[in-house]
Amino acid sequence: MRNSRLAALIRKEFIQVIRDPRALAVTFILPIMMLLLLGYAATNDVRNVALGVWDQDNSPDSRTLIAAYQAADYFKLEYRVGSEEELRALMDSNHIRAGLIIPPDYSRRLAGGQQAQVAFVLDGSDPTMAGTALAAAQLIGQSQSVTVLSEQINSRGQSFSLTMPVEVRTQVWYNPGMVSAHFMIPGLVGIILQFLTTFLTATSIVRERERGTIEQLIVTPLKPWELVVGKLTPYVVIAFLDTLEILFAGMLLFDVPINGSLFLLLLCSAIFLVTTLGIGLLISTIAATQQEAMLVTMFTIYPSIFLSGFIFPLAAMPAVLQWISYSVPMRYFLLIARGIMLKGVGMESFWQEVLALCIFSVVVMGLAAMRFRKRLD
Repeated sequence: MRNSRLAALIRKEFIQVIRDPRALAVTFILPIMMLLLLGYAATNDVRNVALGVWDQDNSPDSRTLIAAYQAADYFKLEYRVGSEEELRALMDSNHIRAGLIIPPDYSRRLAGGQQAQVAFVLDGSDPTMAGTALAAAQLIGQSQSVTVLSEQINSRGQSFSLTMPVEVRTQVWYNPGMVSAHFMIPGLVGIILQFLTTFLTATSIVRERERGTIEQLIVTPLKPWELVVGKLTPYVVIAFLDTLEILFAGMLLFDVPINGSLFLLLLCSAIFLVTTLGIGLLISTIAATQQEAMLVTMFTIYPSIFLSGFIFPLAAMPAVLQWISYSVPMRYFLLIARGIMLKGVGMESFWQEVLALCIFSVVVMGLAAMRFRKRLD
């Protein structure tokens, strides 16, 4: 009898979800839109920085230097100018982000065995881009210096072999191509899980209260826990379907690997899901209207975006914010998701994060259940 009451409530909730095709479509289209935006647009990769060149030498040597910058993936030659004022005007109007100035005595100084100086100017209004482009420009300049020095020595009939005292051979593990999408998409799984479950849970229960139908459910023989389970079950199913949608779309569109256990990833997602459902249930006991529920939901999403390591590295934050981040469940889920998907590790590597999520889920869901029961009483 009890199971039939609970099944009837779950069936009613699914029918309500299906009756709103626009909202149902949004729950499955929104994750794909976020995937495409974050996968293609939200990237820290610095490529094709618009470059302007003022070549006052116009010699084979200066053209070789320009070709070295063009050959690098970091820069794209957009303009050749005839004065520094023209170069500055292009940078002021955002037509270029970097400028290379070659002096008129560049090739003469090289031929005379003297140091030839060139100027490389950058738009520092975007420090992330400027920092990467600056390092790339310096490396290209150093490489070109070694090439010129080798040619000068060989032209004198001497053999040239430069052996560096220290050689650093670099290896990149887990994300060899350093693709931003591989870093972002595991985090997107957590963001989608939290946003959809928190938002849908909070607004659904508040909507029942606004319509006066929550009182009809209260007078039924349903127990409070049955009411909670019945209301939340459809959104659990939707959240897991969205998770699978994001994972497979990420694999298809961005070649994001799942090097570890998919079952373990879904299991940890379920633990995180209990926490986000508890947050949504807690919001429903605080908010009086659906608009309030939406605002409070967004208020809980922002810390998950900015203080979890989803976009910005935690190590670069002030110590105070790093301590605050320990109170954000998303922080732990991101470490788990990236560990499973990119590193292929198992429970032995992140059991502490799983334990933290379990504690969060018990505390948040317990608090939400108590407040929800009081509201029903």
